[in-house]
Amino acid sequence: MLLADKWKDYELLDTGDGEKLERWGKYVLRRPDPQVIWPSTDNEKAWAKADAHYHRSQSGGGSWEYKTKLPSRWTISYGKLSFYIEPTGFKHTGLFPEQAVNWEWMMDKIRSASKPVRVLNLFAYTGGATVACAYAGAEVCHVDAAKGMVTRAKENLELSGLKDRTVRFITDDVIKFVQREKRRGKMYEGIIMDPPSYGRGPKGELWKIEDELYGLVEMCMDILSPEPVFFLINSYTTGLAPSVLTNILSMSMIKKFGGQAYSDEIGLPIKASGLVLPCGASGRWER
Repeated sequence: MLLADKWKDYELLDTGDGEKLERWGKYVLRRPDPQVIWPSTDNEKAWAKADAHYHRSQSGGGSWEYKTKLPSRWTISYGKLSFYIEPTGFKHTGLFPEQAVNWEWMMDKIRSASKPVRVLNLFAYTGGATVACAYAGAEVCHVDAAKGMVTRAKENLELSGLKDRTVRFITDDVIKFVQREKRRGKMYEGIIMDPPSYGRGPKGELWKIEDELYGLVEMCMDILSPEPVFFLINSYTTGLAPSVLTNILSMSMIKKFGGQAYSDEIGLPIKASGLVLPCGASGRWER
């Protein structure tokens, strides 16, 4: 398992009964997590100290119960990278801390490359990977269909003191954008994609991962430079085994560029139990 275990400002304190207890800076949040199908530890006092608790609604969605008056948003850092944290009505906070293990890998690939690296970040959300790649010295193109997420990514870049780095922020449907980049003859040395299981573009374009993922990876072959540096696919889709990502990268990237492909679960260490919470999977290709 690829373990995100270098955090200082984030900590997974405990898990159990379908929930997780997390410290985000100085605030503790209690949120549901479908992977947590084991019982809680005998740690009731810690759970009771949560500053906010997200409750799911039987009709869908949910809401936060605040036990402490929290700021509308606050910041946490990962090394030199900084991010805004803001609890949303969909239980998310604006950051997936398990992705730090991939940030480290990409930053290493960028720094060890013998040439400038241009990175395309697709389904880029609030820009964790964008900030990491820009910090490592890459030129980044950040693409997401949600305007609000692109705005937050810009804010995270500025918060990290990287406003002067070369980063393009694009609000667009990912597939249409890649098609246009091909027509324009744009090339990248690194590609990141974090596709949803299901979604819609800004003009109602339908995305289903099982129908679209392989085609998108193949499409991206046409906008990679002759000597690419890395390709990363993240997946939070339940039932999609990590080896599926290895197979996709083997049939596309290795077939065209050689190199090696591998995949694994990504996870977060649980402080109270010493166990690891699985948080999806990542498929990696590298030269």
